[in-house]
Amino acid sequence: MTILHIDSSARTEGSVTRDLSARIVAKLGGDVIRRDLSEALPQITETWVNANFTPADDRDPAQRDTLALSDTLVEELKAADTIVIGAPVYNFGIPAALKAWIDLVARAGLTFKYSETGPVGLLDGKRAIIAVATGGTPVGSDIDFATDYLKHVLGFIGIHNVEVIAADRVMAQGEEAIADAKAEIEKLAA
Repeated sequence: MTILHIDSSARTEGSVTRDLSARIVAKLGGDVIRRDLSEALPQITETWVNANFTPADDRDPAQRDTLALSDTLVEELKAADTIVIGAPVYNFGIPAALKAWIDLVARAGLTFKYSETGPVGLLDGKRAIIAVATGGTPVGSDIDFATDYLKHVLGFIGIHNVEVIAADRVMAQGEEAIADAKAEIEKLAA
């Protein structure tokens, strides 16, 4: 099994989601592709959009260079059987670095396609596990715009087997919330 392990917390030390996602990866075992987003990815630009919408065979060297990182990220995603995402909730949503990763991997013709009935994800058969931590936002509540968004985006690209391990309301529940998440990790099937 190949695991794509993505961490998106800006904190490299003391991050709850980094700890939880590492525990998930260790529990699952397998070959690991590591992607740390703490040094934020570039935002998409007009140059990137124009290169992306130029047919692959017609791209000039500059356009291929513009898409090189995105192509690498898509290949990492395609190579993985399981995607483990460490996703803290910042201001009710996902970190900007994780949104940038999504923008770079959600590509028509590579990870989804358009059909007469709407978009169709192209990454079927994969599993995703999202390790979420929040300070005060209850996961799954009306003010949690992170977990449903991540599940939607993953489904959009074809990944419908999505599990959430949550340490929510850590600022209110402290170690109890983290212990509950760790207990859920122990129940994961490989």
